[in-house]
Amino acid sequence: MTQLDVRPQAGDTVSGVAEGDVRGKGLNKGSVGLMGSAVIGISTVAPVYCLTSTLGSTAGEVGMQMPAIFLAGFLPMLLVAFAYRELNKAMPDCGTSFTWTVKAFGPRIGWMCGWGLVIATIIVLSNLAGVATSYFWLLAGEITGNPSIAALDDNKLVHIGTCLTLIAVATAISYRGMTATKGVQYALVGLQLVVLAVFVAMAFQKASAGAFDTGLDFSWSWMNPFAVESMAAFTAGLSLSIFMYWGWDACLATNEETTGSTKTPGRASLVAMVVLVGSYLATGVAAQMAVGSGGEGLGLANEETSDNVFAALAGPVMGPALGILLFVAVLASAAASLQTTFIPVARTVLAMSTYEALPPAYAKVHPRFKTPGRATVMAGVATGVFYTVMTLVSENVLTDTIFALGLMICFYYSLTAFACAWYFRSELRRSTRDLFFKGVFPVLGGLLLATVFCKTLIDMWDPAYGSGSTVLGVGSVFIIGVGLLALGLVIMLVTARRSPAFFRGEVLTKSTPALVVED
Repeated sequence: MTQLDVRPQAGDTVSGVAEGDVRGKGLNKGSVGLMGSAVIGISTVAPVYCLTSTLGSTAGEVGMQMPAIFLAGFLPMLLVAFAYRELNKAMPDCGTSFTWTVKAFGPRIGWMCGWGLVIATIIVLSNLAGVATSYFWLLAGEITGNPSIAALDDNKLVHIGTCLTLIAVATAISYRGMTATKGVQYALVGLQLVVLAVFVAMAFQKASAGAFDTGLDFSWSWMNPFAVESMAAFTAGLSLSIFMYWGWDACLATNEETTGSTKTPGRASLVAMVVLVGSYLATGVAAQMAVGSGGEGLGLANEETSDNVFAALAGPVMGPALGILLFVAVLASAAASLQTTFIPVARTVLAMSTYEALPPAYAKVHPRFKTPGRATVMAGVATGVFYTVMTLVSENVLTDTIFALGLMICFYYSLTAFACAWYFRSELRRSTRDLFFKGVFPVLGGLLLATVFCKTLIDMWDPAYGSGSTVLGVGSVFIIGVGLLALGLVIMLVTARRSPAFFRGEVLTKSTPALVVED
């Protein structure tokens, strides 16, 4: 299909501003409302998938303080969300973190911030595709009652083929625009939240009936993060919790396509955050009351089931018939997130190309669907290649890339938070509101995430972190995490030779007006 070149031409205007000062990208204005934007944010996070994969691990690290850790992880994300909201009000640009950090700190730091978002998203996309594939065959086996069908997931060629098919489908849906995306997302997000609510209700019912010997009585002490036994356990639990909230900023990546572009995306991100923390707390408390947080029996920290808690609890808590719905919900969660996670990476690449920070070919929008078509396809191809290569090379390497993800998340979130305070530094004395929402809260959120970044970097050096693989005595997670950031630095240096104007600060500066989307 043909693509529309939206790179600025002499004399072009957007909202009455000379196109030499602003970059109109050609996206479909007004195609997303508050509800649609919030649903995209929730979907990208994939709450049901996050819960099944991290409930057990978190309980294993912090025990009964798991609900407290969910709250602790929510705090820096909420503080950073305030930074995103304020920056979006001033600059509703689909490049989000990239555009904002360029304006605050200059082209090189901004480029690396954009790279952190892009590479983190590629890792997440590959992981989501793998999880969706595994649950597809697991669900097929449950429905047919045939273990041999579920075992097809262990066949590497079948697994990779199914995974690539799911990536292709998700890419195609994202390629066709926000209208197609919203229709799919309302169904998938609604399904997973309804099933999760049923699970929570039935878990509370089982807990009140004392159905399981490992169940616990509720205690408000579960909400006390200071009761965690050690700082190492607290940091490990916090890293898992932060991962569980990653992706809410997809709301902001659609700002140029959202009705009320300066306000709606920020409000949607806060709505998504509230829904997520409520879901996590309710599920964590209900599961802990029903089966406990220990390592025996159905306890959440049981090493045999902690990697996939819902697979172990579906039948005992919900019964054989309803239990299948929980498998469907996990598959829906992973599939929904796989599709919406293309949104931020494609739009970040579109913005970077529009501002001459990447090759101009990616600054093309489909004339009919009004989507960054080439950037979306590029993300799909990169995800498929990355997952295939990592799977064929080593399962340990693939696992370690997922562990390295937290480093990328903290890297670009903290940079964005600091960019908010620096960009608005001259406005902080205007009012108490400006001081806190543009300065204090973003800096606190950035510092918390920067601390986790540094602590994770130190922990990654130990070969025991992740799969246990080593390279010359250094943990492979450290090599992968630092290596991916270093790769971005190399690509940036190569790009600087081809696009010198951007890196000289001639294309995007603090004085460059943001795209104004007329509502």
